[in-house]
Amino acid sequence: MEEPPRGRSHTVTTTASSFAENFSTSSSSFAYDREFLRTAPGLLIVAEIVLGLLVWTLIAGTEYFRVPAFGWVMFVAVFYWVLTVFFLILYITMTYTRIPQVPWTTVGLCFNSSAFILYLSAAVVDASSVSPERDSHNFNSWAASSFFAFLVTICYAGNTYFSFIAWRSRTVQ
Repeated sequence: MEEPPRGRSHTVTTTASSFAENFSTSSSSFAYDREFLRTAPGLLIVAEIVLGLLVWTLIAGTEYFRVPAFGWVMFVAVFYWVLTVFFLILYITMTYTRIPQVPWTTVGLCFNSSAFILYLSAAVVDASSVSPERDSHNFNSWAASSFFAFLVTICYAGNTYFSFIAWRSRTVQ
């Protein structure tokens, strides 16, 4: 009886490398834009993060669940706070340059304009829900959160303006 023909032999070479060899903090693999925080949009993003944190912590530290309107304020404040932190990291690390398929100027304009509109509505709801008769214990925190909500709204309006300028300059080219 004849043996079946054997397949060709293939040589496979593998190499092992350490994590330290693959992870490099050189400027080609990890970018850090220190100058971004010195620009007007960068300063506005930092202000949005700090003031937004004040809005939702001032409300979260109270019995806000007794007033249903504060649920909307909390949703807007926490949602945009998390996204703004995400965008700050994206801009500081220049990750957006590694994903050129995404129209970042349009994304920034949509994000900032939606944040402005929803924060404006949340600030109005926040201010209209504050009343000393309702709960005097939480009055100061709610009044302060209303004040900071309007400040965050102004910051998002400013970033909407800068995003619009950037978007418009991209579409004109």
